[in-house]
Amino acid sequence: MASGEPRAKKLRLSDEKKEKKSPEKKTPEKRPESSRKSPTKLGPNSLFGMGNPLLDISAVVDKDFLEKYGLKPNDQILAEDKHKALFEEIVKKFKVEYHAGGATQNSIKIAQWMIQDPHKVCTFFGCIGEDTFGEILKQKAEEAHVDAYYYEQTEEPTGTCAACITGDNRSLVANLAAANCYKKDKHLDLKENWKLVEKAKVYYIAGFFLTVSLESILKVAKHASENNKLFTLNLSAPFISQFFKDALMEVMPYVDVLFGNETEAATFSKEQGFQTEDIEEIAKKAEALPKINKKRPRIVVFTQGKDGTIMTKGGDKVETFPVLKIDQKDIVDTNGAGDAFVGGFLSELVQDKELEQCVKAGHYAANIIIRRAGCTFPEKPDFH
Repeated sequence: MASGEPRAKKLRLSDEKKEKKSPEKKTPEKRPESSRKSPTKLGPNSLFGMGNPLLDISAVVDKDFLEKYGLKPNDQILAEDKHKALFEEIVKKFKVEYHAGGATQNSIKIAQWMIQDPHKVCTFFGCIGEDTFGEILKQKAEEAHVDAYYYEQTEEPTGTCAACITGDNRSLVANLAAANCYKKDKHLDLKENWKLVEKAKVYYIAGFFLTVSLESILKVAKHASENNKLFTLNLSAPFISQFFKDALMEVMPYVDVLFGNETEAATFSKEQGFQTEDIEEIAKKAEALPKINKKRPRIVVFTQGKDGTIMTKGGDKVETFPVLKIDQKDIVDTNGAGDAFVGGFLSELVQDKELEQCVKAGHYAANIIIRRAGCTFPEKPDFH
């Protein structure tokens, strides 16, 4: 997934007034060359993410291991009681790789990778256990140069996601455990933690966190709205729009950028009674939902895998951005593509780049990630 650069009028999320005036001008106003090249200077904790942290544990396993735990070669499931021993056994029996994972943490990690310097532009909040996997997760977040502030508790172990690899197949087993235990009053409300929230100018939360702490999301969303900062949310999965509809719609009035893929968009449309399956119409209707901060138009961004990504442009305008072609044989694993797209997009958004550039960065990041196993990346990006 990556994009060609469309010849569209440059549009910034905060430039509503400029956008209205620009059609009257024959020649666009030229900024000095130097200001075009120098991005907004980023300080630590400019981009804030909050979600379900998981320690990704990946290993090449054998068929016997899959059969023992009743796993299909290519699947994504939530761990049941019969899978509890799997996480310890995979570590003892096979050579494993560890990565900081979970949807929001993946996106934040990729945004930091795209930005490179300075380190710790990205902050992440979530809940882990006081255990070995929690220590490894902290170390992995540190290696990714993300400023992770975890709420540590002893009731549940650190959330994990085992990737059981056989040939070209990956069977994913996720045990959310501690990720489900985040508490607003025990962590977000603490003065030193809330200061980190206040330092940020862009916020990102995946819809999955609606199942954990709606009150935490609302506190961050209201802060962003009241201070004219950017609050972004992901639909994340069809079940969020279906079974957590009330929570989702409580947060929606604060959303400045809404992300999702074509399947999530279709479910959202059905649940909202939009009465359309046309993805552009769904985007327009989602954009038009009530919004509290009127200083910014809501932007809706829907990815469609190998098909173009669509983005609303205010009013009735919707633009499609083609993705970069990739040979089928170069695709290793598409699981992290959505998280990677958002990470790339946010890396430019936090630097005040034009929205077209944000989409381009999202496509680039996703294109890199689908060539590798898991949500991993080379040492440095090659994005311009």
